[in-house]
Amino acid sequence: MMPARGPLSTLFLPAGVDQSAWLLLVARSLRGFCDGFIAVLLPAYLLALGFGQLTVGLISTATLVGSAIATILVGLLGNRYPQRALLLFAASLMTATGLGFASLSSLWPLLVVAFAGTLNPSSGDVSLFLPLEHARLAESAESDARTALFARYSLMGALSAALGALLAGLPDWIAVHSRVAVLPTMRAMFIFYAMTGFFICLLYLRLPKRESRAATVRAPLGPSRGIVTRLALFFSVDAFAGGLLVNSLLTLWLIQRFGLSLTAAGRFFFWAGLLSAGSQLTAAHIARRIGLLNTMVFTHIPSSVCLIAAAFTPSLPMTLVLLLLRSALSQLDVPTRSAYVMAVVTPPERPAAASFTAVPRSLAAAVAPTIAGGLLGAGWLGAPLIACGALKIAYDLALLVAFRHIRPDRGSS
Repeated sequence: MMPARGPLSTLFLPAGVDQSAWLLLVARSLRGFCDGFIAVLLPAYLLALGFGQLTVGLISTATLVGSAIATILVGLLGNRYPQRALLLFAASLMTATGLGFASLSSLWPLLVVAFAGTLNPSSGDVSLFLPLEHARLAESAESDARTALFARYSLMGALSAALGALLAGLPDWIAVHSRVAVLPTMRAMFIFYAMTGFFICLLYLRLPKRESRAATVRAPLGPSRGIVTRLALFFSVDAFAGGLLVNSLLTLWLIQRFGLSLTAAGRFFFWAGLLSAGSQLTAAHIARRIGLLNTMVFTHIPSSVCLIAAAFTPSLPMTLVLLLLRSALSQLDVPTRSAYVMAVVTPPERPAAASFTAVPRSLAAAVAPTIAGGLLGAGWLGAPLIACGALKIAYDLALLVAFRHIRPDRGSS
């Protein structure tokens, strides 16, 4: 039995969803807001501490590697501990991460905090929170309402990240309107990140306790093993390409090439985030008309072309226009990719397929930022954009050739 729904639940949650899911949606919005300004602020903060472009890549790689390992551990060990306890641990880790970055100035301690902590330098949610909140959300909704609930979860995260990007310009604004230097204000932003983690911890404390279940026996990959293995390899190439230009590195590139201020960068990522969020709302409609695979490929290629063109554009306005066009197209494959994986495997294989395709993506994406940071540090400013776009186009064309004859109907129940 679902508990009685309050007024907030009625407005924001679909029917058939436990009203406690609202706490997870609020937590996701708060995390998205922090991720939005951290991704823009992080490279400027590291430069202000005296580090170079390679260090920005190293820190970004450390955060992604740590998140990938945490995702694997949650998958292996998560069933042994109550979900609420793990969520409280993640929120506490977020608080410790913010305090660590606010107080440390040496490279190796920062790398340790980045690896073990919850910072997110990318445009998506790659932290320890994701698998934990997904599991709790899945249990909070009846089957018919689950898709609608996850859509709200993703949309609120994307919109809040766009708003958070605007806050990245606050240190510059305070420096202009007061005598406070930029670096102390940046440190204060990480303290705000830590305080948000504490508030999220309070939200999780309000989640109802549930008896821990025995570990669920998940069906291994059977008849779909070959398809899933090939998809995982393709998705890893795409993730590696995306890792060459996570938001922190794109911010660094805009700062290095055009001298873009934090305030202007924040405004750019705000509009880019809105376009990305809006595009995900249209993905299902497009997929119904041209199919899941065609949507993944033929919306992705134009976005990569825009990215490559941006590497050669001499003016800042035209570069930003191309990057915004890329944002409007590049995320259309996110919901369709997940739906495609679920559609080409049998229902019992779906949990294993989701895990098998997600973990290699995380690991592949984690390697790329250090390479991109090295390229930027060597003065090859356009190289990460060109490499990212070219690899993604190659991925799209190869995916189309490899799977064009596979009908996505094996997952029908």
